Amino acid sequence: MPAPTPGCAVPRFSVIVPAYKVRAYLQESLESVLSQSYPDLELIAVDDASPDGCGAIIDEHAARDPRVTAVHLPHNLGPGPARNAGLARATGDYLLFLDGDDTLTPGALQALTDRLKATGSPDVLVHGHARVSWTGELLRGRPAHPLSEEGPASFRLADRPALLGLPMVVWNKAYRREYVEREGLEFWPGLYEGTAWSCPALLAAESVAVLDRVCVHHRQRRTGAALTTPGRRHLDVLDQYERVFGWLAGRPGLERWRPALHRRMAGHLCALYADPRRLPRTARAEFFARASALLRRHGGPPGAGALPPAPTRTDRLRHTLMRIGARRTYRLASAARTAALATAEAGSALWRGLRESVLRLHYRIQRLLPLRPELAVFSAYWHGGYACNPAAIEAKLRELAPRMRTAWICEPRHAATLPPGTRPLAPGSAAYWTALARAAYLTSNVNFDRGLVKRPGQILLQTQHGTPLKRVGLDLRDRPAATPTTDFEGLLRGAGQWDFLLSSNRHSTLVWERALPASYTTLEYGYPRNDPFHRATRAEVLALRERLGIAPGTTAILYAPTHRDYRRSRPEHLDFERVLRDLGPRFTVLARSHLTYAGTEYRRDPHPRLLDVSAHPSVEELCLASDALVTDYSSLMFDYACLDRPIVIHADDWEAYEAARGTYFDLRTCPPGAVARTEDELVDIFATGHWRGSRSAQLRAAFRARFCSYDDGHAAERVVRRVFLGQRTPLPAVVPLEDRHPAPAASLPPAAADRTPLTAGLWP
Repeated sequence: MPAPTPGCAVPRFSVIVPAYKVRAYLQESLESVLSQSYPDLELIAVDDASPDGCGAIIDEHAARDPRVTAVHLPHNLGPGPARNAGLARATGDYLLFLDGDDTLTPGALQALTDRLKATGSPDVLVHGHARVSWTGELLRGRPAHPLSEEGPASFRLADRPALLGLPMVVWNKAYRREYVEREGLEFWPGLYEGTAWSCPALLAAESVAVLDRVCVHHRQRRTGAALTTPGRRHLDVLDQYERVFGWLAGRPGLERWRPALHRRMAGHLCALYADPRRLPRTARAEFFARASALLRRHGGPPGAGALPPAPTRTDRLRHTLMRIGARRTYRLASAARTAALATAEAGSALWRGLRESVLRLHYRIQRLLPLRPELAVFSAYWHGGYACNPAAIEAKLRELAPRMRTAWICEPRHAATLPPGTRPLAPGSAAYWTALARAAYLTSNVNFDRGLVKRPGQILLQTQHGTPLKRVGLDLRDRPAATPTTDFEGLLRGAGQWDFLLSSNRHSTLVWERALPASYTTLEYGYPRNDPFHRATRAEVLALRERLGIAPGTTAILYAPTHRDYRRSRPEHLDFERVLRDLGPRFTVLARSHLTYAGTEYRRDPHPRLLDVSAHPSVEELCLASDALVTDYSSLMFDYACLDRPIVIHADDWEAYEAARGTYFDLRTCPPGAVARTEDELVDIFATGHWRGSRSAQLRAAFRARFCSYDDGHAAERVVRRVFLGQRTPLPAVVPLEDRHPAPAASLPPAAADRTPLTAGLWP
């Protein structure tokens, strides 16, 4: 690789893209790189003597953008040598590889550089990817637990050996260029070249890090893809593994990894042999014989480097039969296994079908019986515990109509959250279907059961669970990355059963009526879950803080970000240790994960001023106990605004979030308070007092006027009287915003006028 020219800045990334017969996709691939919000890059596009005009597309981009280097090979060499040609011209700190029909996701380079900085510039950074079918459908892979960002920021492969179980491809990693040069890594000719590159790259790395974010969309073409086209070229995989073990033989210090690599190879070879799309019939015997010899030649005793999880009994049998060359027995064992699986699946399916048939019959019979006008059934968050609007309505119903009997649909582990007298219903049980058939009232904040058949006289109340900032319903039809499995017809069928839809503001009303159009009646009554914000006393707030462990006299910041559709595990947007150190002892952070990331911890080593409240059953109590909210794009900001307490928006990845999910308005132009684009800006907002200054109060007042129209502390009563008691008038009138008196914060002093200069970018 060339040394950077003196006086020229070294780009952060060198993105290398080989191109051969991909003209239909190449422009999109190149543009996905050049349009990144992080611009410090060079793009090296290599025309591998493609006969379809790829070279001209590359030249056009090179003429328009000086960051593009065009490389033209005199004759076709294949993806490995083409990448080597790009490597020879790379000058960036880190190397990235894309196939000519792949794309970078929006914001990928910014996320990568942020993670590289946070993890101390590791030798290799492994990131997430998603596959895109030839129809354009986004196909998310199996959960990538090895990419969890929990634990040390960087590590050796021995600390996370499961990374060897990820696909052995080159485009799911970023490589430090100095490390690649030091190790002399290069690509070999032939198919499966990623195997002979990725294994050495991971094994030799002194530091590895992970980024649990989809950074690459890998296209699976219907035709023309080398790895899915039958042919003898698939025998190249044997040569690639031979090179891996040849490389390993020259490094005695890495010999402990031989069992793991051997098992990885055995599984890969068995999978290839079983795939009828790849090996032609005329090459199968040769492949098996060569694979057998390869497994015998490079095998070794099991050791500490064995790759988790342990192989199944079937896997061990297949590996052994291939190793000893027993092809006929291997074929018989495969046929027997296929037959056994089919038999077991048939038996299991028969039992499931029988049970479902019995329950369907039970449900049909129950629907013939009279409705129970005194029975109301509630649920929240996909069979979760007692929470949100349904819980507030259920409590008010028992208060105003003691004759009513209530039941709550929840998984058995959540039954302990229910109040006395509320019956738990296990989803899918006979009692569950009886309740759905005979209850006069059904209330939920998410979709009702698909099997529900609404009866004449039944009343369905949909409360929703937040004011929509991000797109919902039919407005997600052009956002497959956010909702790859959404059944829009099913959503509309479900909405068609609703009698009432609860809304907390006019914005929500307009969004829901457009995104889920149906004949329901919208009740602009406010959110019942926010009623406690107008009833709690200072003494109750202090008691909540004491129960949570908030030190007296400190300012409690509730940090509650939303989830990311393009990530499998919780993102780490803040370095809590650094934030708390810079803010000093006056501040305590209450960190709450989104429901999507339930079960994860914010820190394994506890910090005295960081309280992980993710498992706390009531987010409303956390709001009351805190003095300020820090969030990104969570709908919690709309609820918290009812308290008239400071809100700070941490919008560090707005472009990526908007590109993936889509939003109804640009939060940065009409926020409920100060806006931080980086962690440094966030710390500065609190250190200087901007978070509770006069400008923050002005923004919050405008935000409250727009989104807190009906949240006055009487929403639950209005809902119960209208829906359950049939009273249209008189209902509690909405208290004007200026006449409301939200619960006081415990430690927040009166906001003094903020006379300090405004930091650029903090305010819209």
